[in-house]
Amino acid sequence: MVEGRRKLAAILSADVAGYSRLMGADEEATVAALDDCRAIFKKSIAEHEGRVVDTAGDSVLAEFPSVVEAVRAAVEIQESLAQKNAPLPEDRRMLFRIGVNLGDVIAHDDGTIYGDGVNVAARLESLAKPGAVTVSEDAYHQVDGKIDLGFEDIGEHAVKNIARPVRAYRVRSGREATAPPGGAADMHQEIRFCMAADGVQIAYATAGQGPPLIKAGNWMTHLEYDWDSPIWSHLMWGLARDNRLIRYDARGNGLSDWDVEDISFEAYLRDLETVVDATGVDRFALLGISQGCVISVAYAARHPERVTHLVLYGGFARGTRRRGSQAAKDQADAMRTLIGLNWGKDNPAFRRIFTSLFVPDATPEQMQWFNELQRISTSPEVAVRIRLAVENFDVTDDLAKVSAPTLVLHCRDDGMVPFEEGRRIAAMIPDARFVALEGRNHLILENEPAWGRFLEEVRGFLATNR
Repeated sequence: MVEGRRKLAAILSADVAGYSRLMGADEEATVAALDDCRAIFKKSIAEHEGRVVDTAGDSVLAEFPSVVEAVRAAVEIQESLAQKNAPLPEDRRMLFRIGVNLGDVIAHDDGTIYGDGVNVAARLESLAKPGAVTVSEDAYHQVDGKIDLGFEDIGEHAVKNIARPVRAYRVRSGREATAPPGGAADMHQEIRFCMAADGVQIAYATAGQGPPLIKAGNWMTHLEYDWDSPIWSHLMWGLARDNRLIRYDARGNGLSDWDVEDISFEAYLRDLETVVDATGVDRFALLGISQGCVISVAYAARHPERVTHLVLYGGFARGTRRRGSQAAKDQADAMRTLIGLNWGKDNPAFRRIFTSLFVPDATPEQMQWFNELQRISTSPEVAVRIRLAVENFDVTDDLAKVSAPTLVLHCRDDGMVPFEEGRRIAAMIPDARFVALEGRNHLILENEPAWGRFLEEVRGFLATNR
């Protein structure tokens, strides 16, 4: 081959999710497991007429003359790896992310390949969930209708060192890292009701097995709807793999009572206490998301003997009216006005404003689910009351009282809760660990790179000191 020859090729790029953690836990076992996994890659790649180009570090790079065969090989590899991982403890499973692209490459006479075709494949790999396969738009158009697989459009993404946005498709096949061991169909939740001291009925759900993990209630949830939605389901399934996940709809939300007299900080805290008592758990890990962080911090400070681990994502300790910014107060007033006038209605202007704050990078499918979530999770009147109450929450004095090991995560460009609020929480809780995630979404979505990092960090943290 003449050095520097250009050609069109199907490129497969893969790496191990959480490789550094695995190496830190057991270097020899990880190296041995990586060798076993590479043998699976080499076998499938060869059987589908491809060749391995490079295996530097924990990565695998391969090229194929056919994109159909490349995708088939990728899916076959993930299925084989899932079978290999099934009997292993969760923290020892080696999960690969795989990206497949069809593009122009520069082939050298030493067998190496370079160019945008390779770079895009590597970026697609970073968009894949651990245990899953993501393909480019060009690859999708070549395999659609020629291969018995489903594909989900996860939208365009601005990726490093690539000038144009990359549209990606997730392959719906195989067992992914966030799916339960027997597949999503085998994961069930049970919904029950309990009653708070003031007579308000609170709906709660349990799923999975293992150490208990309770997710504090937050705004805009619905136990049934969230379970299957592309906004929340990946989080539920991902956490329920290793834990008995307990979550509930706070008063005014979802399946819990909407028509309630008391919507206040203390009422929300009592809701959490009521669910804890109803489930009968003694000690448990506690997860707060968004406004659920405020409730989680207060509970951990008041009940230190109950909380083994505290995880806080996208949260704040001070509501917008307690942060000393007039601009933040004005924005909060405007948002409440918009909610009161447009909540649950088919108003595209409101949807654009609201969605751009919560999930600016959502796919069309995710946006549709998010819009429906507004309508079914609460009424316009209750939504306004909740917003006004949350704007005045402040648990600053409780932060220093938290004694449980704490992990704080926050997206750098979160448009709903400023990044600095997450940093502030981590700085004021003794020995809290802070993880900055790359992304703009307030509710972390499964099609963004930050999701894999989030799940890896949370699983690793919850596995410590059990």
